[in-house]
Amino acid sequence: MSADIHWVDVAVQTPAHSEVGTWLTYTHPFALPAGTLVRVPLGSREVLGVVWQSHVDKPDTLELIKARAIAHVVNLPPLHAEWMALVTFAARYYQRSVGEVAAQALPPSLHKLSPEQMQRRLSKLSSDVALHIQTAPQASTEQAQALDTLDQQQGPFLLFGNTGSGKTEVYLQAIARILQRDDRAQALLLVPEINLTPQLLERVQTRFGTQAVVSMHSGLTPAQRLKSWVLAHQGVARIVLGTRMAIFASLPHLRVIVVDEEHDPSYKQQEGARYSARDLAIYRGKAQQAKVILGSATPSLESWYHSRAEVEGGRYVRLHMPSRVGMGRMPTIRRVDMNHQPRNTRISAPLMQALQERLARGEQSLLLLNRRGYAPVLQCADCGWKSDCPQCSAFRVFHKNDRSLRCHHCGLTQRVPPACPQCGNPDILPVGLGTEQLQEHVAELMGHLKRPDGRPVHIARMDADTTQHAGQLQAQLAQMHAGDVDILIGTQMIAKGHDFRRVTLVAALNPDNGLFSSDFRAPERLFALLMQAAGRAGRQADQSQQAEMWVQTHHPDHAVFRHLKAHDYPAFAQDELLAREQAGLPPFVHQALLRADARTQEVAQALLRAAQHQLQQHPTDWGLTAQVMDAVNLYPPVPMSMQRVANVERSQMLIESPSRAHLHQTLFALQQLMHQLRKQPQHKGVLRWLVDVDPQAI
Repeated sequence: MSADIHWVDVAVQTPAHSEVGTWLTYTHPFALPAGTLVRVPLGSREVLGVVWQSHVDKPDTLELIKARAIAHVVNLPPLHAEWMALVTFAARYYQRSVGEVAAQALPPSLHKLSPEQMQRRLSKLSSDVALHIQTAPQASTEQAQALDTLDQQQGPFLLFGNTGSGKTEVYLQAIARILQRDDRAQALLLVPEINLTPQLLERVQTRFGTQAVVSMHSGLTPAQRLKSWVLAHQGVARIVLGTRMAIFASLPHLRVIVVDEEHDPSYKQQEGARYSARDLAIYRGKAQQAKVILGSATPSLESWYHSRAEVEGGRYVRLHMPSRVGMGRMPTIRRVDMNHQPRNTRISAPLMQALQERLARGEQSLLLLNRRGYAPVLQCADCGWKSDCPQCSAFRVFHKNDRSLRCHHCGLTQRVPPACPQCGNPDILPVGLGTEQLQEHVAELMGHLKRPDGRPVHIARMDADTTQHAGQLQAQLAQMHAGDVDILIGTQMIAKGHDFRRVTLVAALNPDNGLFSSDFRAPERLFALLMQAAGRAGRQADQSQQAEMWVQTHHPDHAVFRHLKAHDYPAFAQDELLAREQAGLPPFVHQALLRADARTQEVAQALLRAAQHQLQQHPTDWGLTAQVMDAVNLYPPVPMSMQRVANVERSQMLIESPSRAHLHQTLFALQQLMHQLRKQPQHKGVLRWLVDVDPQAI
């Protein structure tokens, strides 16, 4: 082998649990810059990798005969140092390998295309930057104050504005100012849901020009994702609009990051590297000296806590916009005590009258029921059989449209049996209410009514079942915006971010499930959902006087509904933070989950108990001091709330500490410990284990 050969350390997609290491070393005739994309042999395959460093000295641990050569160098500019720092930080913080995070951050086509195919794709891309910033509307007083503060301070910022206060316009004008000052600057605008992207993309492209804006989300084809990624990487795309995956977009000239609806749990990845795009936005903004704007009408309690006054140690600058654009008022909140309604009432008489009044005036209404399908379960009245999922700790949901029973966790779908499988009783009945049944019920009650123009009432449904095919969501949204729908029934997807100008009534029909959940974040999520849903009503200033939000509940005096009635998020947040501080919960402590999956619960818990025992009884064997262990709580392993999914038993152990540093020292020790434990014969039955840092559900 030539004496001037170069040794190149390459990060490839090898899970942290594989013990392969941080990167693999290959040879190449000359040095390659850090960040260069390459294709390298790995076993019998050829995989994509990222060069981390090159050196001329052979590593001491590498045998010459085992060294393999880099197969190809991808014809793209190297990834910039800040991107590599982001990947390194994410891998370390979320307990994954660098190569795994890097591979997850790159578009799938980069992994699959040959050098020739890649070159053909690149030759078709334009390198012209066509940024055409349109004149913005006049900012309100509150918007102007927020924009001035954004200009004068570095942040990070929490933009706390009521629904309809014009937060999106602040985002766009802030981005415009930064792009106008720097002709290479790039912006990243994150949204929580794919279904929010098309309408916002149209608005952003109208303001800045179609060629300067690209989108990044899992709904795009592989070719579209590759095109968007390359244009951003080359600096051609000035604005990237996307979901959580876009936080890893290669943006060498990034100067501003916006995280819209920052409270949304969708920003936390739940498979693979379990990262939080919102939290990584804060890190990335600091690393690339970019302004970070977190926006929400109902901020996460963590962000609210970090935005407290500087004298109290706040890390974020809070910007407040309490007024709606056009001086519209927030909808009146009306609580219906369902204890005083006839049993099994789905829509109370007062709410039905309010719906009919809206219909007579040609206004639109939204009915929020966060449960899709016809009914959550089928049940036999004779023997008590229920439509359990044989593979999961859950019921199969009855979907009347195709007469199926579907598990929403493992996907198992079967035809509805003609009779009870246990006793043969033909009368198996639906129990509970889903959006499909609600649509049918509303049609029975109101289907005979007419609109002011004489046409029949149009009752539509929007949930994961009615929007699963391409174009369905856009078609339904277009019908709503055109005024062709009178009553829209749907799950939480109808409550997020939509600007329905004709809606004057929103009703939540069964919100009580979120009040008494074992998850301590459930009240926060319920309050956010209801506040966001209320914000869909009265967005047209001249209609805001008659805008209403109806809540049907068996607990009308609960604090969640009391604060909702007053539209008082700060009071709700104060109460919740006080309760969390007293209970020792985030943001006052830091948490991680160690999870094990196996065919039996006993095998899964045995691995976690062994890890707990080793850390508590022999901490020094794993590099942990008594000071660290005194600051860390290791709770006994327990089954997960959804104990079995797809015939896999799942168990978890909560690890908690008021010190983030001590928590991560424990997690680093756990990596080595878990590798050792998995090699022991008694733990061979464990299918996988993983660490979830800052979990969103306990």
